[in-house]
Amino acid sequence: MRLISGMFIGVALTLAVPAAPALAQAAITAGMQVTDANGGAVGTVTAVQGDNLQVKTDKHEALLPKASFTVDGSKLLFGMTQAELDGAIEKSLDAANASVAAGATVRGLAGTDIGKIDSVTDSDVVIALPSGRKVQVARTGVRGNPDGTVTVGLTNEQIEAQTQSKEAAKTE
Repeated sequence: MRLISGMFIGVALTLAVPAAPALAQAAITAGMQVTDANGGAVGTVTAVQGDNLQVKTDKHEALLPKASFTVDGSKLLFGMTQAELDGAIEKSLDAANASVAAGATVRGLAGTDIGKIDSVTDSDVVIALPSGRKVQVARTGVRGNPDGTVTVGLTNEQIEAQTQSKEAAKTE
């Protein structure tokens, strides 16, 4: 995961490392070192979030499923090298950023469809709502997803309230 203007972009990578039984018995904590199968440094666990571990490499932070790790003493083994993990994260980030484009479906925080992107600039995104209204949000307030959709940092209700208050201000 990489911090971009106050938002985290998460990368969920599922790797075939049989580890579930070992993880159930071991305490995984922030600060644990992550290594590849050959003992090369991959990164450090910065947080434990439910069934996921946040791992910081030399370039990025990513939220990865615990099932992708095997406990080996005081370290965690991971099925990728640091370079491979960084590459996978960068590929996912590129796909997510490319999805912030005209025509992309926009979802709110609750996951419901809000509308479609009408236009994008370096600083703003204009979202066309089903009602025909348009709302402009800061580019930093949206996050592209690898599946081609975009998530805005507001709920559908907040977007509607924004357009209602702007309409009311125009009529006064």
